[in-house]
Amino acid sequence: MSLLAVDIGSSACKAVVFAASGQILASAAVSYTAEFPHPAHAEMDAANFWRAVCTCVQQVAKDLSDPVRALCLSSHGETFVPVNACGEAVAPAILNMDGRATNEAAWIEKIFGRKKLFEITGQVPHPSYTLLKILWLRKHQPEVFAAATRFVSVTDYILLQLGLPPYIDHSLASRFLAFDIRARRWSQEILAAAELNEERLPIPVPAGTVAGQLTATVAGQLGLTSGIAVVIGGHDQPCGALGTGVLETGHVMDSIGTYECVLAATEAPSLQDAALAASLNTYCHVVPERYVTIAYFPSGIMMKWFHDLLYGNSATARAGQEKQNGGEAGHYAFLEANAPPGPTGLCVTPHLIGTCNPDFNPHARGVIAGLDPSTERTQIYKGILEGVACELAQMTDLLAKTVGEFQDIRVIGGGTRSLLGLKLRAALTGCRLHEMQCQEAVCLGGAILAGLAIGEFASIREAVDRLVHEGEVVTPDAALAASYARQVRQYRVVRAALSDIHDN
Repeated sequence: MSLLAVDIGSSACKAVVFAASGQILASAAVSYTAEFPHPAHAEMDAANFWRAVCTCVQQVAKDLSDPVRALCLSSHGETFVPVNACGEAVAPAILNMDGRATNEAAWIEKIFGRKKLFEITGQVPHPSYTLLKILWLRKHQPEVFAAATRFVSVTDYILLQLGLPPYIDHSLASRFLAFDIRARRWSQEILAAAELNEERLPIPVPAGTVAGQLTATVAGQLGLTSGIAVVIGGHDQPCGALGTGVLETGHVMDSIGTYECVLAATEAPSLQDAALAASLNTYCHVVPERYVTIAYFPSGIMMKWFHDLLYGNSATARAGQEKQNGGEAGHYAFLEANAPPGPTGLCVTPHLIGTCNPDFNPHARGVIAGLDPSTERTQIYKGILEGVACELAQMTDLLAKTVGEFQDIRVIGGGTRSLLGLKLRAALTGCRLHEMQCQEAVCLGGAILAGLAIGEFASIREAVDRLVHEGEVVTPDAALAASYARQVRQYRVVRAALSDIHDN
C-alpha cells in the first residue's frame, strides 16, 4: 500500500509516492511558465496545471509495485481559475504573483479598515489575494466574470477535472482574504460588501476530507486504478509544517526556497497588535484546531540571480557549463568552498522583487553596499548569504514578538544544501536548525493526510512519529554571531533607510 501526494506550485508540479513507513518510492516533477501580458499581470493557461498533474502521476505510477490507495492534493495559494458549470476554465488562471488589484486592495482597506480585516481573515490587504483579483475581473473583464459560475483555487480546479466537487480546505480558503479563520467559513460580512455570492466560491471543508474516488475513466488518464480515494490537502506551507512535525505552539519551520517562509504553529490565531504591525499572516493549519503564523521574504531568488549573472541562464549556457564544472550544483559548490573567512563587510539586501514583512514594499529593490575594486565573486556570494541571514533574523524577531520565544527551527528546502548559509542563519538568529531527513515535506504532509483519511494512521501524532524524522542539527556559534554584530546593525540601518528612499 502506498500514498500519493501531489503539490502544485506556481512554477512546477511535483508528485511523490510514499510507503506507509515514509520511504519515498517514486517522484516526478513538471515545470510550467507564467505569462505576463501586461505590467503587474501574471497568468497561465489553467490546463497547464491539469497536464502537469497527469504527467507527474503517470510517471510515478508506471513502475510501482506497491499500489496507491489514496491521492492527496496540495498547492500554492492565491491563484484562481474562473470556471463554468462544467468545470472548464473560461479564462486563464490569475496567479498568486499577479499584482493588478491595487485599487481593490485600497478599496477593501477603506471599507473595513486594516485592523478589522486582519481580525476576520488573519491577513492584511494586498493585491495578491484572490478576492481582490476576482473583483478586478468583474470590473475590467465583465464578460469573463459573467461566464464563470465559480472562482476556484488550483486544487479545486484539479478536483473538477477529476469529476469531484470543488472542495477547498480551510488553509487554502484563508488565502482568499474572504475567509473567517475563527468561524472557519466564508465571511458573510466581507462577501456582502464585495457583492459576491458564496455559491461562486469553492466549498470549504477540513483538510483530510475525502472528496470522492477516482472513476475508471479518470484513473486511466492518470495511470492509476479506479476507486482510489482523493483526499483534500491544503496550502503548501501548512502541509510542509505537518510534514516536518510542526503541530504545537513553540514548533517553528523555515522553508528555504525562492521565498523563505518562517512558520510557527499556534493553538489560536495570532491577532495581536504586534502581528498586525508586522503584517504577519495568521490562518488555519491543516492540523485540526491549530493555526499557523508566517513571516516571509525573497531569499533564493537573489542567489539564483547572482548565479545566472556569473554563469548565464540560457539552456545553451547551462549546457556548456555542465561539462566544464559540474553545472549549477558545481558552481554553487565552488563559490561555497572559496568563500572568504569572516564577515565580508558587504551589506546585501535580497529584495530584488520588493520586501515582504513588515512593510510589503513592492518598490523596494536589492542593494549591494560596500563594494571596492578588490571585491571578488566569492565575497559577493557570501555577502548574499549574510544578507539573507540578517533578513531571517528580523523575521524571527517579528515572529517571536507574536508567538513567543523559540530556540529550535526545522528547516527544509533547496537552501539547506548550503552549510555556510545554515551556519550563518543559526548564528544570527540564535536558533538551532534541525534539518529534516525528508526534504519533500509538503508532499509528506499530504501523504499523512491521505493516510489518516483511509485509516492507515490512527492519529496525526502517530503518523508524525512514524514518518517524520530529523537529520543533522546546526547549532548557533556565539563567536560567529559576535563577529557579525556590527554588520547586523549596519544591515538594519540600511534596510530602514532604503524603505524611506523607495517610498519617495
